[in-house]
Order: sequence, then C-alpha cells, then structure tokens
Amino acid sequence: MITLADFYHVMTAMVPLYVAMILAYGSVKWWKIFTPDQCSGINRFVALFAVPLLSFHFISSNDPYKMNLRFIAADTLQKIIVLVVLAIWSKLSKRGCLEWTITLFSVSTLPNTLVMGIPLLKGMYGEFSGSLMVQIVVLQCIIWYTLMLFMFEYRGARLLISEQFPDTAGSIVSIHVDSDIIEDFSFGNRRGLESNNNEGEKVGDEKPKAMPPTSVMTRLILIMVWRKLIRNPNTYSSLIGLVWSLVSFRWNVQMPAIVAKSISILSDAGLGMAMFSLGLFMALQPRIIACGNSIAAFSMAVRFLTGPAVMAAASIAVGLRGVLLHVAIVQAALPQGIVPFVFAKEYNVHPDILSTGVIFGMLIALPITLVYYILLGL
Repeated sequence: MITLADFYHVMTAMVPLYVAMILAYGSVKWWKIFTPDQCSGINRFVALFAVPLLSFHFISSNDPYKMNLRFIAADTLQKIIVLVVLAIWSKLSKRGCLEWTITLFSVSTLPNTLVMGIPLLKGMYGEFSGSLMVQIVVLQCIIWYTLMLFMFEYRGARLLISEQFPDTAGSIVSIHVDSDIIEDFSFGNRRGLESNNNEGEKVGDEKPKAMPPTSVMTRLILIMVWRKLIRNPNTYSSLIGLVWSLVSFRWNVQMPAIVAKSISILSDAGLGMAMFSLGLFMALQPRIIACGNSIAAFSMAVRFLTGPAVMAAASIAVGLRGVLLHVAIVQAALPQGIVPFVFAKEYNVHPDILSTGVIFGMLIALPITLVYYILLGL
C-alpha cells in the first residue's frame, strides 16, 4: 500500500518538473524573455541533444540480459494491436489519416514511465517494479520512439511530393532525390528533386486525386527517411546505448568517468528541458487547453481508458498473471509521456493535443492510478 513517504517521493519527482514548466511559461507570457523563434530553437535543442543523451543514459545502464521477456512481450503486443487497429481505421475511415494515427498511437501507448512510473510503481508494488519500468523506458527509446520518427519522416516525404508537384504528382513514374533535399523538411527547399512524367506538365485548376505509383512513393520515402534518420541523434543514441549495454554487462566493462560525466551533464537536464519546452509552447497558445475541451476529453479517455484496456488484453494473452499483470495495467494508466510532445512540436503534428495530455495527465494521474491499484487489488 502507498504510504505518505511514497506519496512524498512521487511529489518529489513531479514538482520540480512543474517548476521548470511554470518558469518557461512565465518567461514568455509574463516577462517576455523569449521570442517565438527562440522558443523553437530551445525545443530543437531538446529534441536533438537533451532527449538523445537521456535515452542513451537509460539504455546503456539497463542490463539487457536480465529483462523480463514476458512483461516486455505484453508491452510490445499492446503497441502492435493499437498500430494495427489505427492502420485499418486510417484505410477504411474518411477521417483516418497518418497525422491522427501518429497522435493516437502516442496518446494510447507511450506513458510517462520515467517520471511518474518509477516512483509511483515502486511505492505500490515494491523495488522490482522500478526495474520493470526502466525496461519499458529502454524499449520506448530503442523501438517506439524510432518508429515515431520514421512515421514523422514518412509524412514529411508525402507532403514534400504533394507540394513539389501539386498538378502532376499522379503522373510521376520516377524521382531522383539529390542529397541537398534533406537539408530542409519545412518544404521551403525546392532544390534537388527531379521527376519524369508519363505526360507533359499540365497546368490547370483541377488537382490530381492520386499520388505517384506505389513503387515511386516507396523508393522516395525510404531514401528520404533513411537520410533523415541517419542524421538524427536519437537514432545513434539508441543504437550506441544498446551496443554499450550488451558489452558492458557481458564483460563488466565500466564507462570512462570523463565520458560518463560529459553525458550526464545534458542527460540529467533532459526531462527538465523537455518540461521547459512544454511551458514555452503553452505560453505561445491563446489558451492553456490548446486543443479545445472536447478533444482534450477525448485524448484523456484514450490515455486512461483505452491504453490500460488494451494492455490488460495483451498481458492476459501472453500469460501475465498476479502482480505482474497489475503492474502492466497500472503503468499503462500513467499520464502522457513528455518525449512524444517534444517530437510532436518538432514536426508540428498535433503538439496542442500532446501538451494538454502531459499537463493535465500529470495533474490527474495520481488519483487515477490509485483507482486502478485499488480495483486490481480487490
């Protein structure tokens, strides 16, 4: 059972993050310290430096040879189920699109395991649950955040084609991508993309209803996504962190102190900077609930009801029982993760929804997880 000391530990983990967020909010809204361009620069620093080093820290310090495979399988199956359902929905529904697929996947399956999960679950179920939360964080960094980046870049490639060839996209039969095209994905860069068409260039009012053939799209997207991912620090931090953990825990190799301290300087500030970026984003919005009340309520329902329900089904399917099943469900009911917001802001895909999920999710997370904890214990 959670004691007052456990509750204090949870507050100790949460309150400093809210301090960082409030300071950032005030620095824009009240004190006018940062401009919108400077806020974007801070978020980019978080996405390209603080978050990758934070991911490296947790991946490299986790023992990959002692992971609970059944628990990991349940978490993986939950995310696969959600992805499959969202993919079917995006194909069959008129409202379905890649942007909402990315957002709903983030909201339903990527909780705030690091900040809330570790102290809260330790208080509920003991020290062993903290190790399980670290394992979830490691998989998020290695697999699911990388998958999100891939989907973001896939979306960027599609938008680039539709904007570069608005009148002739459907007739393109081949595309050559120059290396310069990946320098800028805000679609202001028009250089380095050439196409061959079945027909001559057509100028008119009617827009094509089809994208280029699948083979052309696939080749372009894979080229552009690959070039972006290999230049993204998050990719290298996950890969290097995994390799280091495999080596260090296999042969008991210690990281040189000078390297470890260099990494810790930024990794320790990763979550704080992410919350600071969140506060900056809030201050630039006309209202705190940036996405609106109805969408906020919908996202909260997806986060705290759909996510745990799918996790419960996935956990039972892989054979989790007893305390492990309870831990899996409660961690799925944690609030929205901070890192997905950083990515959403960087790629401008529903950052208002993700910011609302982080802010209000963390406010109501404790009573909600306590309800799950009590119900599962009956």
